Amino acid sequence: MRVGQECGVEMRHVVAALVLLLGGCGTAYLSPSVQQDATGGLQVHVLPMAPAVVADANAQPYIPRALPKAFYDNGPGGALPAGGGTLPTPAMLPEARPAQVTADLPPPPPDAPYRIGVGDVVLIATTDTAATANTVTALTGLLVAQSKRQGYTVQDDGAIAIPDIGRVKLAGMTLEEAENALFQAIVAKQMTPAFSLEVAEFHSQLVSVGGAVRQPGVTPITLTPLYLDQAIAAVGGVTVPDEKYAIVRIYRGGKIYQVPLKDVFATATNKRIRLVAGDSVFVDTEYDLDKAQAYFAEQIQLMTAKTAERQAALAELNAQATVVQAQLTAARSNFKDRLALGAEAQDYVYLTGEVSKPARFGLPFGNVATLADALYSQGGFSNVTGNPRQIYVLRADMAKGGMTGITAYQLDGRNAANMIMATQFQMRPNDIVFIAQQPITRWNRVLSQLGPSLVTASVNKL
Repeated sequence: MRVGQECGVEMRHVVAALVLLLGGCGTAYLSPSVQQDATGGLQVHVLPMAPAVVADANAQPYIPRALPKAFYDNGPGGALPAGGGTLPTPAMLPEARPAQVTADLPPPPPDAPYRIGVGDVVLIATTDTAATANTVTALTGLLVAQSKRQGYTVQDDGAIAIPDIGRVKLAGMTLEEAENALFQAIVAKQMTPAFSLEVAEFHSQLVSVGGAVRQPGVTPITLTPLYLDQAIAAVGGVTVPDEKYAIVRIYRGGKIYQVPLKDVFATATNKRIRLVAGDSVFVDTEYDLDKAQAYFAEQIQLMTAKTAERQAALAELNAQATVVQAQLTAARSNFKDRLALGAEAQDYVYLTGEVSKPARFGLPFGNVATLADALYSQGGFSNVTGNPRQIYVLRADMAKGGMTGITAYQLDGRNAANMIMATQFQMRPNDIVFIAQQPITRWNRVLSQLGPSLVTASVNKL
């Protein structure tokens, strides 16, 4: 009975001692937290994370460390090595297809009647009627000449010679003007004229057509207009292998005009080109299909000769690439090994407090990392023990004389929407990410540390 009473007294003492210790647990259990004063009298400035605060923190200058050059090289590039000597120069030059030819058309000539010229043959016909019997008898020489020559040639002085009438100048006249001149000449001989006049042969107004045509020659202009397509057809058409590249050139009055062959013929948008006396037409092409085919055949032979040379050059290039790639692989592997052994400099961020795993997080080469990268690459933080309201990034305020203070950027994660700040806040070398503990976590740890000790002490006294 006495033993039981003593046990009860001891248990009351244990409970009383536990209450006393919990009341002063600040001395029984110490937990880290962010205080306004740091060691050495440095002031700690707590700034809640907001867009403006994040932007100001990110504005602090920082240049990430660069990876070695070996991580950017891809091996040899450029042209294949020469090797194998120089190939012979081609004997044939390539035939370049000309670009679309711009038409330069001659100005259209004015409409005008045909004028008789030197070399033309005119035919004078008379009617044999009773009313004109005396005239016929009087023009016996004319009729005889007509029956022998079938007309009169306009001579170099522009006149024709009619027996018993004399010379009558007709050159430069229209048919109507020539009839009047002939009428006056007959009347002057006191004869009663009854005749008709026409041009039997046209030799004074000619157009020459040459070049790539079937039968080069001259085409006369008659009483009807002569058009370019008619002149080409009159000499048998063109003979170029590819009519798409044929060009028709017209020489007129000291100037050369040109027109693509396809535009020679009348279309809905293209009018026929009228020629005048003295025009010279020449059909040619800047692209010779036969020469082009010969050139291509020669190129095929040269490419056959180049095949072996290119294969040897490619093998040489592959050998060079293999060596360079092996060197790059070795350089990259050496860098990784030196980095793992701490022989290469790297910037770090440190994670402490109620994080899933206290660790040192290496800032990436050639890039910046955010608070979210640092947290979640190490597993994040504990939702059971960590206080989401007190997520801090501790950063030293540096000046020329050294550290002047500490800025604690506080992220309140109770509202999950605020976690977007973690993806925007950029880390800097030697930043410390600290997460405070939950209040209940502190009590649980006090109980877990003090409770077993008190119970064991009481049992030992029993």
